[in-house]
Amino acid sequence: MESNAIPTAAGQAAARQYVELFNECRDMINAHGADVMNAVRDRAFDDFARQGFPSRKVERYKYTDMAALFAPDYGLNLNRLEIPVDPYEAFRCDVPNLSTSLYFVVNDAFYSKLQPKGHLPEGVIIGSLAEEAAKNPHFIEKYYARLAKTDGDAVTALNTMLAQDGLLVYVPRDVKVDRAVQVINILRSDVDLMANRRVLIIVEPQAEIKLLFCDHAADDRHFLTTQVIEAYVGENAGLDLYCLEETHARNTRVSNLYIEQQAGSRVNHNIITLHNGVTRNKTDLALCGEGAECNLCGCVIADKQQHVDNNTLIDHRAPHCTSNELYKYVLDGQATGAFAGRVLVRHGAQKTVSTETNQNLCATKEARMYTQPMLEIYADDVKCSHGSTVGQLNDAALFYMRQRGIPLKEAKLLLEFAFVNEVIDHMELAPLRDRLHYLVEKRFRGELSKCEGCKLCK
Repeated sequence: MESNAIPTAAGQAAARQYVELFNECRDMINAHGADVMNAVRDRAFDDFARQGFPSRKVERYKYTDMAALFAPDYGLNLNRLEIPVDPYEAFRCDVPNLSTSLYFVVNDAFYSKLQPKGHLPEGVIIGSLAEEAAKNPHFIEKYYARLAKTDGDAVTALNTMLAQDGLLVYVPRDVKVDRAVQVINILRSDVDLMANRRVLIIVEPQAEIKLLFCDHAADDRHFLTTQVIEAYVGENAGLDLYCLEETHARNTRVSNLYIEQQAGSRVNHNIITLHNGVTRNKTDLALCGEGAECNLCGCVIADKQQHVDNNTLIDHRAPHCTSNELYKYVLDGQATGAFAGRVLVRHGAQKTVSTETNQNLCATKEARMYTQPMLEIYADDVKCSHGSTVGQLNDAALFYMRQRGIPLKEAKLLLEFAFVNEVIDHMELAPLRDRLHYLVEKRFRGELSKCEGCKLCK
C-alpha cells in the first residue's frame, strides 16, 4: 500500500470542494445508494479528507497533476435524475463478426431499460451493482471495497465516497461464458459533468469470461470520470478484460483497476487509448496463488495536447507465477505520455517468470515521453527482465520506402501502424483485432473514426 504522504496546499484546496459537497449532500448520496456501498462511505470520506489529492512528489502520481484535474467545478447527478438517452442513438460500438451480449452504463449508472440480445448461462449476473447489493447484501459486502483500499489512494477514496451505482459482473463456479460481453460506457450531459463509475467483477473457480469495455462521449462537454474496478479471479479461472477509450479532447478519465488472482488463474488485460483528453490509468494486480499467469498490454496513440499516463504494479506473492507486460506509445504533436511499471517479487515467490517492456515513438520534437520500468526482487530463483526505449521513426526505413515510390506521409503511417500491431495482436478475440487494426489506421490518418452505426460520425 502506498499512501499519498503529506497533503499539499494545492491538493487540499482541490479536495475541499468535494469535502464540502459530501458534508452537504451526505443524506442524498446515501438515500440513492445501497446499504453495502453506504457502509464504507464514511470511512472513505475520512480517508479522502485526510489525504487530499496527491502531489507529484508521490511516486505513483509524479507524471500527472491530479489537483489540477479535479479543481474545476463539475456538476454531479447525486439525486439520480433520469438523463434522457437512447444508447443505440448515442452510440453503438459494433464490431463486425463479433457476437456479444451488449450492455450500457450511462455516466455512472447501469442502464436497465434495454435487455441484452444475447443469452447468458444460468447463474451469470450482469447488471446494476446497487440493485444486486440491495437484493443480496451479504454476498456483495464480501467483495466490495476490499481490494480498492481507500486509505492508500485518494482517487479510490473519492470514488468510494461518491459512487451510488455501477456494474456487477458475476460468473459462478465452473461456468464458461462463450459469448463476449460488451459494455458501452456512455458519457451524456447538457452541462459539464463528473461521473463516479464503479465496477465489481467476480469470476469464481474454473469459470471464464471475456469483457470488452468501450468508453465514449455522446456530448461535447467537459467530462471528468473516476472509475474503480475490482476484479476477483478464482482458482483456475480466466478473465479477458479489454478496455477501449475513444472519447474526445474535453474528457478527463482517472481509472484505478485492482485485480486479485488465485492459483492457476489466467488474466489478459488489454487497454487501448485511441482518442482522449487527459487519461490516467492505474493497474494493481496481485498474483496470490501458485501458477497464476497475467498478460498486461497497452497501446496509446496521442497527438495535439493529449496526455496519457499508465501506472502499473504487478505483485508476485506466490511461487511459479508468470507475468508479461507490454506497453507501446505513439505520440504526435505536443502530446505527453508516461509509463511507470513496477514488478514486485516477494520473499518466497520462487520460480517467478516476468518480462516488462515499454517501447515508444515520438513523431515530433515537441512530443514528450516519460518511462520508468522497475523491478523489485526479494527471491533468488527467478527469471525477470525489464526495459524501455524512446525513439523516432527509422530514417533508413523511411528512405527505403520512399525509394520505392511510397510517399513520406504513407511511409510514416506504415511504420507507426507496424509498431503498435504487436500489442493488438495479443488480443485473443480475432474480430476485435481486425476492428482495432482498422480503427488504428484511421486514427493515424487523422480521422476521428468511431465504430459503425455511430450517429456522431454522420
